Amino acid sequence: MQELNFDENSKVLNQKDEVISFKCELQENLQKAMKEFVEEHPNWDQYRILQAAIAGFLMQKGFQNRDLTRLYIGNMFSMNFKN
Repeated sequence: MQELNFDENSKVLNQKDEVISFKCELQENLQKAMKEFVEEHPNWDQYRILQAAIAGFLMQKGFQNRDLTRLYIGNMFSMNFKN
């Protein structure tokens, strides 16, 4: 299976954001779906999808943080918020 590998989404990240990389194994079906989605939506990449998914999950579970909300909205709508 070919692995997705794209540059980080610079529209969402700004100079003060710290990026931490981690290795994550995905089930094949999830990886395939993400690859197909990225191919059909070139303005998305694997990093943007995972950031939006994690931020959305945390928000749904009640974690409230202004920076998290900005990250989620920024990823979902391709926005870059300045302080």
